[in-house]
Order: sequence, then C-alpha cells, then structure tokens
Amino acid sequence: MKVVVLTGGVGGAKLVLGLQHALPPGDLTAVVNVGDDFTHLGLRVCPDLDTLLYTLAGKSNTEQGWGRAGEGWRFMEELRSLGAPDWFNLGDRDLAIHVLRTAALAQGEPLSAVMDRLRTAWAVPTRILPASDQHLATMLDTDEGRLAFQTYFVARRCEPQVERVVLEGVDAAQMAPGVGEAIAAADGVILAPSNPYLSVDPILAIPGMAETLRGAHVVAVTPVLPGRSFKGPTARMMTDFGHAVDSGTVARHYAEVANILVVDPDETVAGSPIRIAHAPVTMNSLDEKVALAEACLRLLQ
Repeated sequence: MKVVVLTGGVGGAKLVLGLQHALPPGDLTAVVNVGDDFTHLGLRVCPDLDTLLYTLAGKSNTEQGWGRAGEGWRFMEELRSLGAPDWFNLGDRDLAIHVLRTAALAQGEPLSAVMDRLRTAWAVPTRILPASDQHLATMLDTDEGRLAFQTYFVARRCEPQVERVVLEGVDAAQMAPGVGEAIAAADGVILAPSNPYLSVDPILAIPGMAETLRGAHVVAVTPVLPGRSFKGPTARMMTDFGHAVDSGTVARHYAEVANILVVDPDETVAGSPIRIAHAPVTMNSLDEKVALAEACLRLLQ
C-alpha cells in the first residue's frame, strides 16, 4: 500500500514513525513543510525536515521532543563567550547536518537531493521529500508587526497575537521533484497532526499541490484535543483567529482537501463538513504511534 503523508515537525513526525513501522519499506513517502526553514549564522536550517530525519533514524531526543539524542552544546557555549546571537540553539551533532546541507546547496545541489542522500546514509526506508526545493518563508503578521516564524516561535515564544500567516516566495515555488509522482501513485494521502496554519497550509499552498491532491483519498488527523493542542502554538493561533479550540475547527479548515478527519474517541464533532472517524490520537509510546498509523491506513482502504 503506497502512502504519502504531508507533515511538519514534532507532532507529525510521531505519526510518520508509526507509519514507517506499519508499512513495508519503500511504501511511505513524507512530504515535509519547508516554510520554517531559515538561514542562521550562514547555515541553512530546516527544522521540520531534520526533526523527521532524526525521528525516523532513531536519533531524536525523545525526552526533549526535538533535536538529537546525546547532543552537546559546546558550540553554543563558544558563541555566548563571543557575544554572538544565541537565541536559536544549534547542537554540536546537529551542526553536521546544517554544514553539509549548506555546502551542498551552495554547490547547486537541490534540497530534495540533499535530504535523500542524508536519509540514505542513515538507512531510513521512508522517502523524505521537501515540499519544494525553492526557499519559502512563513511570516506572521502580529500585534508586534510582521515576524519571521522562528522569531515568533523561538525568540518570542509565541507570545505575540497572530493576525495573519503569509508565505513569502510561494507564488514562484514548485513542488519538489517526486512529490507529484508520489501522490499520483499513492493509494491515499494522510495529513499529519501538525499545525494546520504553519505546517500543512504551507505545503498545500505550493502551486499545483491542490490540483494534484484533487481526487485523492485524504485522511487528516486532528492536532488538538478540546481546549488544547498537543504541541506548539496551534491552540493559541485558533484563539487568535477567533475559532474554537477543537476538532470542528480543524474539520472546517480541511473541508476542501480531506475526506475524513480522525479525532479522539472522547470528542464529538457536530456539523462537520467531512466524515469524522474516531481513534486514540495521543502518541506517547511507539505502540500508540503504530496504532494510530494503522487506524489511518484502515481508513485509506
């Protein structure tokens, strides 16, 4: 069964890991948000791609929820001693990916080729594709003005009120090589439980993506429980936009692209424009990740 999953970072990576365990090697393709990518201290950083790579390779810091296991911070200590910007952490092990990627991109290698080489080096069976090889930038219009995503998320800790999400560069972007072909060949598509506004929408906004998905069987997984999100600013942004923090908001948001929304068994979604299916959506253990993945695969069948 060929499956494509559209995903962001930490929350989505949990489900992708479950899918990797539930599907035969080579049957899963992950199309990953690149709107969070940015250049820091001259290095090209791709947080969602790297989080997924570390998770699928068994190298992620599961206690922290992001970054590498066994990470060191001597590089950051040296930065601070020199008075350099230290608001965004770059771990010693993490630096290897950023340096290799930045060098490859400078030599003209596309991001999709770089990520395929990295996941192959670590024997990751899931194909990891950036949604686009072009540089996109998720910007947030807030009550403090327009902020780059990482400034809002890391430096300002999601404190400003968000008024609008703007994806700079999207009009000139193209789907990365292999994305359209993977969706066309897939038996179904899954929208991971990532932030709809910051992680999934930047993928869906790439020219040609919506048309490619048209006619596909699409199952989305809610990123929220009533009144709260599992990770990140999803709940805060729903409130900022004047929406209820529940899966009904998610169902309405995905109404034009998804056929089914998976929500927690304890949640009731009244008046949903798409079909609602129930399965435990909390993924603390590997067994829970695999169970949710299998539930999604049954819905695709």
